Amino acid sequence: MGTIAAAMASCASDGSFAVPEPPLEECVYNGGTTEFSVWSPDADAAQLRLYHSASDDAAFRTVNMKKAKGGLWKTVVNEDLKGTFYAFRVEKDGKWLEETAGIAAKAVGVNGMRGAVIDWKDTDPEGWSEDRSPAIKPSDIIVYELQHRDFSIHETSGISNRGKYLALTEEGTKNPQGLATGIDHLKELGVTYVQLLPSTDFATIDETRLEDNQYNWGYEPLNYNAVEGSFSTDPYNPVTRIKEFKQMVQALHKAGFRVILDVVYNHTTNAANTGFERTMPGYFYRMREDGTFFDGSGCGNETASEQEMFRKYMVESLEWWMKEYHIDGFRFDLMAIHDIETMNLISERLHAIDPDVVIYGEGWAASAPAYPAEEIALKANTYMLDKVGAFSDNIRDAVRGPLGCENAGFMDGVAGNKPNVEFGIAGGIEHPQVTVERWTNNPLQHVSYVSCHDDHCLRDRLEEATDATEAERLKMVKLAQTAVYTSQGIPFIFNGEELYRHKQGVKNSYNQPDSINAIDWTYKTKYKDLVDYYAALAAIRHAHPGFCLGDADLVREKLSFIDVDDPCVVAFRIDCLEGIDSAKSLTVLLNGSKDAVKVGIPQGNYTVLAKNGQADAEGLGAFSGNTISAEATSATILAEM
Repeated sequence: MGTIAAAMASCASDGSFAVPEPPLEECVYNGGTTEFSVWSPDADAAQLRLYHSASDDAAFRTVNMKKAKGGLWKTVVNEDLKGTFYAFRVEKDGKWLEETAGIAAKAVGVNGMRGAVIDWKDTDPEGWSEDRSPAIKPSDIIVYELQHRDFSIHETSGISNRGKYLALTEEGTKNPQGLATGIDHLKELGVTYVQLLPSTDFATIDETRLEDNQYNWGYEPLNYNAVEGSFSTDPYNPVTRIKEFKQMVQALHKAGFRVILDVVYNHTTNAANTGFERTMPGYFYRMREDGTFFDGSGCGNETASEQEMFRKYMVESLEWWMKEYHIDGFRFDLMAIHDIETMNLISERLHAIDPDVVIYGEGWAASAPAYPAEEIALKANTYMLDKVGAFSDNIRDAVRGPLGCENAGFMDGVAGNKPNVEFGIAGGIEHPQVTVERWTNNPLQHVSYVSCHDDHCLRDRLEEATDATEAERLKMVKLAQTAVYTSQGIPFIFNGEELYRHKQGVKNSYNQPDSINAIDWTYKTKYKDLVDYYAALAAIRHAHPGFCLGDADLVREKLSFIDVDDPCVVAFRIDCLEGIDSAKSLTVLLNGSKDAVKVGIPQGNYTVLAKNGQADAEGLGAFSGNTISAEATSATILAEM
């Protein structure tokens, strides 16, 4: 009998399987005893196999497990197994499937194929129990997307633990010209959330050969509840990778940052090698009638969040990262693979742990998932999600040009993008002056950005799509980021973007060498004016909560667009801010055209916060009048005090 038919034959009449009520714990160490369990409700038998190391060829002991409630197979070993490695294997239809660390392994050995028995108290750095996430108001959220290796591997970073979790624990690091790098740079930049590219155990880097300087973004998950070993100083030691990850989180919290983890529950790297297929073939994925995998992820398979056990698994996995690792938020890769019911349950459960948890994701998939479009977490359905946001390709494509397009959009004076720029400025909500159909209920569901790890970084995009000089391109970057930072949504920037980093024109650099991906920190010296502009934009946003009203009705009441008869000029005013902001009003002029412009505004006395490529939260000077002007390709911000 085939695996799909066998699964259907053993399930309940309604197509469901027994699911354990308590959280799934596959390995619980209690000192003198260790409890093991694996979920495989239709298995004929299950075994626990114990190893002295993660790479031993043969188990030193095999223990037959007993079937228990909730589809679990269990056993207890009555001795101290600390430091031992384990794997499970199950028998189906007279055949033993290949062994696996399980589906919920929390500590793993090198390359993640075997689980590890550890005492979790050994993984806590000094002061971990006192670690607290900093309090950050919604109006102060600015997200910095960071890839561990990109951020610190270059020799100019001045960091000792280059490419490692511990890189973000080092203070006082400098580039060759004496400017701050690493965590001190983030402090200067004014960002408040650090979003880590996938840091859960992924499959594509051989952790036994780190001297080969392998690179991967990490969107190739193996163990969702375990920490990736290649970013630790010792991937062979399960405790080391966990402790160093916690040290990183602790250091970021101490420095004033909250931490977002990029999670990739939508697919697995190679289905055949996962605990999912080696314990319950055909259950955790969306399958065709012929037993092949649907592939909405573009990675060979798509997971089935609507399945009761996978829904439970996702929720408990995320709760684990919050409780054990003090994670403050999550970015969901290809979130449209997941169903709305699951995402709303996740939001409910995570907000119960931390009311300030931040949750957002990509509101799309690589291709149409095998699930009804009206029931999945597509961007268009974001209004159906509770406190879950989505990336806005509306403002991204409008400002920098769509993916695959040969122009650079609004920032390069390309007409036709104004409606989507205005949509992004309003935070994706319904607004009487916005013509693009809304997809959010709340502007904080709208993640505003112009570049991320995917596709070209901003510099490469400009160099490919424009004939401009470098000075002109730098003006475009400033204009683009002013749109992002003055949007009612959540501002999001890509690591090194503020240094005018490049990736030598490579769009999909997920497995490219450091020569392509590493950030050269001498660029901070060369492009210090740009870095200072980013920092000033952050300071302006922090000083003026009017740029993040956080409520759709307030945005409709306070924000209005100024009518300008130019397809490459967006002007808007946020008014009547008494009790919300120190300013009475905020006025912004985004001039993407190749000509200087003048725009009429209410007569008043203003402080100039940004103008013609310069910005300062304290003000660049005073202005009194009823007309503002801006050079070509520039932004102006005025505060009426």
